Amino acid sequence: MSSSRKFPIALAVFTLLYILVAAVFAWLHGNGEFIVYIVIMMVMIAAIVIVHRRCDLSAPLLWSLSVWGLLHMAGGLVPLPESWPYDGPNGVLYSLWLIPEKLKYDQIVHAYGFGITTWLCWQALRAGVGKRAGAQLEPTLGVLVLCAAGGMGFGALNEIIEFAATLALPHTNVGGYENTGWDLVSNGVGAGIAALMIRWRG
Repeated sequence: MSSSRKFPIALAVFTLLYILVAAVFAWLHGNGEFIVYIVIMMVMIAAIVIVHRRCDLSAPLLWSLSVWGLLHMAGGLVPLPESWPYDGPNGVLYSLWLIPEKLKYDQIVHAYGFGITTWLCWQALRAGVGKRAGAQLEPTLGVLVLCAAGGMGFGALNEIIEFAATLALPHTNVGGYENTGWDLVSNGVGAGIAALMIRWRG
């Protein structure tokens, strides 16, 4: 493994530190739902490590993925002041209305996260084609549609995991059918913006 494919020490420390804090906070408050999510996140980190070893993901992408994890941990664990507007029974950051009845923190995190996932799909696909075909992949319309579809596909997988959580745990903050629909819309918006930015940056 080349040195460029090693995770930056600062990134590893930053990520593990906030996961540790989140795990302790969730355990102390009896938040079984988020204990499950932390385990899933550790599995995802292991998958990213494997992809990075094969594809040499860029440092900005790795940091962006870590920030997404932090936003997710904070979203489910940080309580809101009673006076702040939020949707649903649990007053946590994920439920916060940024624009009342229009836009939630949750939707922003979905758009950001699966935009970053679309960027991940692009870097992995570009590296795979370059390694096997010896040619540089260009961000054409067809390729970017494929990457955005990959980002949205991972977003749909996230909804399956959340659905499984509602079946396995008695109380969750996942939300209902409308929430799932807006999550998928947010995923699509984020994936589309990421594809446009990849095209713009070339």
